[in-house]
Amino acid sequence: MFAVVVMLLVVTLTTFAIFFVIPKWAGTDPALLFVGKQADPEAIEGIRQKLSLGDPVLVQFWHFVQGLFVGRDYANGTDVTHCPAPCFGYSFRTEQAVWPQLTDALPVTLSLAAGACLLWLVGGITTGVVSALRRGTLWDRSAMTVALAGVSLPIYFTGLLSLAIFSYSLKWVNVDYKPFGDDPAMWFESLILPWITLAFLYAAMYARLTRATMLEIMGEDYIRTARAKGLRERVVIGRHAMRSTWTPILTLLGLDLGALLGGAVLTESTYNLPGLGRLAVNAITDKDLPVILGVTLIAAIFIVIANLVVDLLYAVIDPRVRLG
Repeated sequence: MFAVVVMLLVVTLTTFAIFFVIPKWAGTDPALLFVGKQADPEAIEGIRQKLSLGDPVLVQFWHFVQGLFVGRDYANGTDVTHCPAPCFGYSFRTEQAVWPQLTDALPVTLSLAAGACLLWLVGGITTGVVSALRRGTLWDRSAMTVALAGVSLPIYFTGLLSLAIFSYSLKWVNVDYKPFGDDPAMWFESLILPWITLAFLYAAMYARLTRATMLEIMGEDYIRTARAKGLRERVVIGRHAMRSTWTPILTLLGLDLGALLGGAVLTESTYNLPGLGRLAVNAITDKDLPVILGVTLIAAIFIVIANLVVDLLYAVIDPRVRLG
């Protein structure tokens, strides 16, 4: 756990430096991004004082970290703005607090990632196992051909194609996003195509990984021993082969799911979903550094936590990890 805290601190420091120090080295003043290039020098200096941009880098970083836990006051003389914890600062464009924007977008990204993850795990692992057990058959060749197509085709292509066919032409699906609390049925309908599109890409990768791992494991000595003992094939595959197969799958899942929880940029942009990915794209377009910093930190936190969970699950799945 200590290593996780240190990692998050290093990630926060690095991200902060990238967005607030490097632009200054490149000759870009963050204060100008906030007030605009047409502002008078007095207004620029006022914003520089209010945002503490003239302080040393470590002092600025300390104020930022402090704001995450206890809040922060932005002061310029008598003009004081209190940002409650967790304070990620204020948007350069809307001048609204960044944290509410993140919390508004996060449920959309969570819904997208969770639904797609369920689909690609079930579809990809099942396809990979069956292909490994029926190696060389028509099913195996067909499934791997589809998986190759899934890995090769970019999301913006499959996404736009699915929109053109199922939403615009056939009108089977309405992709106008509605929050779950407003209309659960419309929420589900608006996420069907994004789920399938995202799952198609990842299921293809997991199918190929599962097939390759299963083929390797089925030739191990302990599998032959289990069969020699007269165990049913279902038991050999489910209890022995699959337990070892889960290890590389979990490793990949931690990276993929952690990254997706930080925003599925292409999918959210294609389907106009108001998640973290689209929020990041809009912030990059507007050069809105605090929002970009907030999304980046949220993504980094999810990746670190996802990998921590994966490390803990290793001990549950593989007894050799506990013995080690």
